[in-house]
Amino acid sequence: MSAEPAPNEGAAGLAGGSRAPRHVAIIMDGNGRWAKQRGLPRVAGHRAGAEAVRRALQAAADLGVEVLTIYAFSSENWRRSEEEISDLTALMRFYLEHELRTLEKERVRLKLIGDYSAFGPALVERLERAIERTAGNTRLTLVIALNYGSRAEIAAAARKLAAKVAAGEIRVGEIDEEAVGAELQTSGLPELDLLIRTSGEMRLSNFLLWQAAYAELLFLDLLWPDFDEQAFAQAVETFAARERRFGGR
Repeated sequence: MSAEPAPNEGAAGLAGGSRAPRHVAIIMDGNGRWAKQRGLPRVAGHRAGAEAVRRALQAAADLGVEVLTIYAFSSENWRRSEEEISDLTALMRFYLEHELRTLEKERVRLKLIGDYSAFGPALVERLERAIERTAGNTRLTLVIALNYGSRAEIAAAARKLAAKVAAGEIRVGEIDEEAVGAELQTSGLPELDLLIRTSGEMRLSNFLLWQAAYAELLFLDLLWPDFDEQAFAQAVETFAARERRFGGR
């Protein structure tokens, strides 16, 4: 990553002086197809996809984005082959060990959403160590969704609110959108502004369903390993050019 820009320095370069989105989320799709097109094993696509994450992180920081959320492993991904799941978890371990210093140096805070305990104690320990070591960083927050499913997240929020009602802590009439949002794993983060999906697929795949209510959606034909700083900048320019009405005229 490059030297830290002044606040909103990157955003100032957008067309018309528009500000960058505060919170960008990405469904990183197309690693397998990228590898297949090149006659490579799927793990090669995942490795190339990890390099694309590094580029996206760099671009987000340069453009003044505050939060970058990436869909690394969905709760449905357990249906994949044992070999592919093993490759993905090994890749996570590798990048945690090799990228943690970069996150610390570049003042990037790591946050996780999803039930990452399913990956076993050894990886959980590494993940939680990385969260702890980057907790004070303020330049950019990188949110990684691991074993994440949005419906499960919303259901868990409902259970927490129901438990509070049963305990007499709140009344049913006090449950509103703000109360639900406060129980989601993204509580405390800026509202989601822009959600990008690569590979030409046009669905949310159980990702940030509540949070994406008023987000701008952008579907790209580009396969994820081919996503680079220019693609990120173009996505931000597209966002800046859109008129956001939030239900108004």
